[in-house]
Amino acid sequence: MSKIVSVHSFRGGTGKSNTTANVAVTTASQGLRVGIIDTDIQSPGIHVIFGMDQTKIKRTLNDYLWNRCGVEETAYDVTPPEVSKNQGKVFLIPSSMNIGEISRILREGYNVALLNNGFKKLVSSLELDYLFIDTHPGINEETLLSVTISNILLIILRPDRQDFQGTAVTVDVARKLNVAKLLLVVNRVPQKFDINSVRQQVETTYNATVAGVLPNCEEMMELQSSDLFCLRYPDHYISKEIRGIVDHIYEKPKTVGGLKKFFGR
Repeated sequence: MSKIVSVHSFRGGTGKSNTTANVAVTTASQGLRVGIIDTDIQSPGIHVIFGMDQTKIKRTLNDYLWNRCGVEETAYDVTPPEVSKNQGKVFLIPSSMNIGEISRILREGYNVALLNNGFKKLVSSLELDYLFIDTHPGINEETLLSVTISNILLIILRPDRQDFQGTAVTVDVARKLNVAKLLLVVNRVPQKFDINSVRQQVETTYNATVAGVLPNCEEMMELQSSDLFCLRYPDHYISKEIRGIVDHIYEKPKTVGGLKKFFGR
């Protein structure tokens, strides 16, 4: 059965898009069909991590929201060779970097119900196992929609007092909306911090599962969002933590008598 995963943060600058891209690609490496949709329309950029040239992107999520095309026409196959070897697929639905398009969104808004329909059409037309939604930071109508329709909500936060307070609001909203599964990821943790202590503190504070704790590292800074960390540094501690996050997300098919038992798809 297809799953929708919203990746959210209360504030910007948490490394949400990088985390989304790496978690999604690692999920696809399990031999799954994965979609990533950039709904951070005011400040898009996840396409950069996949090395997409914005001048060659003909259709974006904006075109769908303005009724210029079907949502499936905005999907690009960005499957890395390492994922293809494992029979996985990665599709990216980018948002426009055009200043005029961004200005129009800020000025006029968009039809959130249409966005909801787009999520469902993508899952169906691309036969996705997982759809990852890279959300806009903060609490707004689009965020509430994403949380409401998601099977899993992955909240990214930094070990920062403002992040802690904002995340408390997001967690409270998610619980009131009865999100099926809530996971936390603590990102950009100073290396001098004790990882286990950070994990325990955050789990106690929010009474929620911490799926991963990702420390600051020079390798991540040097990439400058120009590549997928999990593929460039597969043996790095962060890549191992990302695989741990995926273990919390990915529910492997049950086996009965040695045969896979599938539900849904």
